[in-house]
Amino acid sequence: MKKFILFFVLIFSFSVLAGCTGSSINSSTTVSTGKLSVVTSFYPMYDFAGKVGGDKVSVTNLTPAGTEPHDWEPSSADMIRLEKAQIFIYNGAGMEHWVDSVLASLENKNLVVVEASANAPLLDSSGNSSAESSSVDPHVWLDPEIAKIEMKSILDAFQKADPADADYFQANYDKYALEFDKLDAEFTAALADVPRKDIVVAHNAFGYLCSAYGLTQMPIEGLSADSEPDAARMSEIIDFVSKNNVKVIFFEELVSPKVADAIARETGSTTAVLNPLEGMSEADQAAGKDYFSVMRENLNTLVEALS
Repeated sequence: MKKFILFFVLIFSFSVLAGCTGSSINSSTTVSTGKLSVVTSFYPMYDFAGKVGGDKVSVTNLTPAGTEPHDWEPSSADMIRLEKAQIFIYNGAGMEHWVDSVLASLENKNLVVVEASANAPLLDSSGNSSAESSSVDPHVWLDPEIAKIEMKSILDAFQKADPADADYFQANYDKYALEFDKLDAEFTAALADVPRKDIVVAHNAFGYLCSAYGLTQMPIEGLSADSEPDAARMSEIIDFVSKNNVKVIFFEELVSPKVADAIARETGSTTAVLNPLEGMSEADQAAGKDYFSVMRENLNTLVEALS
C-alpha cells in the first residue's frame, strides 16, 4: 500500500540542471515575495501556520483539499515545492509516514524542518502514555491545549527564520493561544455533565479529545481510516453499542460512511459526522471554516449525541 519513495531522487536532477539548489531558491523566494516560503504536510498544520504567519508568510499545503492524509504520499511536484521552501511543517508522531525518506532525499539543506508535535505529550492507541508503548496516536491536534503546543513550535520556527517580524508572529500566536484556551473551556464545561460518555467513531482518532474531556472511544478501525472491520470486529462494536446505549455512530467526511450506516441499521442508532480535522474541502475553506469552527461543530455534535 505504501509506495517506495526512492524514485523521487530522479526528480532532483531536473532541479539541479535548472539551477534550483536549496540556497538559491530560498534567497530568490524571499526576495521576490518578501514572505517566508512555508510548506505544510496537511490541513491542521496549514491552518496553524497561516494563523501565526499572517501576511508575513506564503503557505502551501501538500495534501490536497478534501484528501484523507494517512496514506497520502507526495508527488514529484510536491518534492519540488519542498526544494523551494524555507520552512516545512509536519505533525509527526507517525502521521506522515513518508517524511524521513523525503527529507533524506532533498537537495535543499537549508530547509527548516518543524515537527509540530515534538514537545507534545503523546498517547498510544489505547489512550495511555506512549512512553510505555511502541504505538503512538498522532491525532494530537484534537486536544486544543496540545494544538496550542503545536502552534508554539511553529511560532518558534517563524521567529528564528524571520527575527525582524518576531513581535508580529508573537502577537498572532498570543491571540490564538487565548482561542485555544477558550475552546478548551467550552469543551470542559459542555461535556462535564453529559449522561453518556461512550462514543463509537470511524477510526481511532479521538484519543486525545477523549482523554482531555472524560470520554471513551470505541473505534471501528485503528489509527488509520483506510480499511474496513472484519466480521468479529463488527460483532464486537454492535455488542458495545447495545450494552452502552450508544445512540449515534460517528463517521467522517473523508471516509465512506457505509460501515457506520451498517452498524446504525443493526442497532437502531443514527449517524452523524465527527470531524477529526485531517483535511478540509475547498468549499469549506472558501466558506470560512477553520480549526476552531469545526471543533465547535464537533462539540455541538457530541453534546447532542451524549445528552
